[in-house]
Amino acid sequence: MADTNDLPLDGVKVIEFTHMVMGPTVGVILADLGAEVIKVEPPKGDNTRRLVGSGSGYFPMYNRNKKSLSLDLKSPEGLDIAHILVRQADVVIENFRPGTMDKLGLGYEVLSQLNERLIYCSEKGFLAGPYEHRTALDEVAQMMGGLAYMTGPPGRPLRAGSSVIDVMGGMFGVIGVLAALKQREITGKGQYVQSALFESTVFLVGQHMAQYAVTGQPANPMPVRISAWAIYEIFETADDEQVFVGVVSDTQWGKFCEAFGLEEWRDDPAYATNAERVRRRDDLIPQVKDLFRQYSKKDLMDKLEHMGLPFAPISRPEEMFDDPHLTQSGGLVELTIPDGEKTRLPALPLEMNGRKFGVRHDLPQIGEQSYDVLKAAGLDEERIRDLADRGVVKLAGKT
Repeated sequence: MADTNDLPLDGVKVIEFTHMVMGPTVGVILADLGAEVIKVEPPKGDNTRRLVGSGSGYFPMYNRNKKSLSLDLKSPEGLDIAHILVRQADVVIENFRPGTMDKLGLGYEVLSQLNERLIYCSEKGFLAGPYEHRTALDEVAQMMGGLAYMTGPPGRPLRAGSSVIDVMGGMFGVIGVLAALKQREITGKGQYVQSALFESTVFLVGQHMAQYAVTGQPANPMPVRISAWAIYEIFETADDEQVFVGVVSDTQWGKFCEAFGLEEWRDDPAYATNAERVRRRDDLIPQVKDLFRQYSKKDLMDKLEHMGLPFAPISRPEEMFDDPHLTQSGGLVELTIPDGEKTRLPALPLEMNGRKFGVRHDLPQIGEQSYDVLKAAGLDEERIRDLADRGVVKLAGKT
């Protein structure tokens, strides 16, 4: 487990009412940075724990470094405990459907009256506007925000290969929370912070919107776009592997020609500038393909790395477990997944003063920290045991 001293958000207390990916992303980032994050779950636990298939990785990835409090929020006593916790908190996170938290008595208007310093972060499908009451998912946002259109070939919209909008929306939520914490130092008051899937998607495709504004031409989907660079695609190697190679400047073009003994290309005025090379791309690319097919994947990458040119093997997620850079640099952190096995998952992709952020608390069992959280909130042992006996709270190992 990581050293707990001097973490940037040490002393910040967060109450998390979330599920799935977007809300938990806010919590895990704040937790990795040192905040105390209390994840409030129903007595049966967050339903995300029980997802299968492509959802089976959600809970392990986005819930480390958190404490689990299993609490029946639909009971009067459970709601009262939630209010006690909120009075002591700096931040609340939620990502349920619009109106859900209000119905539970946990909306911003109620909680801000209990704690005027509270920063309340809502992760939603849409910000305020005509769509704000719609239910959205990552895929919904990618489809309607233009990202799926840009990702797939023409006529075949395709979502990105991970929950990229959920995670990005969570990151914007964290930015809002940190900004609100800073502003609170001046005003003494908290505020309502909101980020959303749809607007996060549109921010991502903003470069394509700007392209249209500048050129008057709609952006083509990425698989058929006119590349900004002549060499910028995936190539086959002699051993039937694939490597992406990019040559994105005139300086890199010179290095490329030098590396592969192509002095005639380097000295040809027809290839002198990137713009000229792009115009002649249909002639250039077949020759580069033939050239790269003479090399094995390893030999090609070694040559490109030696010359300092951009390249990438086409890797699969499961290959990241053994990636030498990640394993040697601390880019993966050890966790215990639900079956009791140990695994390693991506650390927060951030360093501060050369320090990475690790695991202080393994993935929690349902209600694993219920007793400690309630004790710290001021409840005595007799009351905690009574609440557990009546099913208002669940203590780990106690049904």
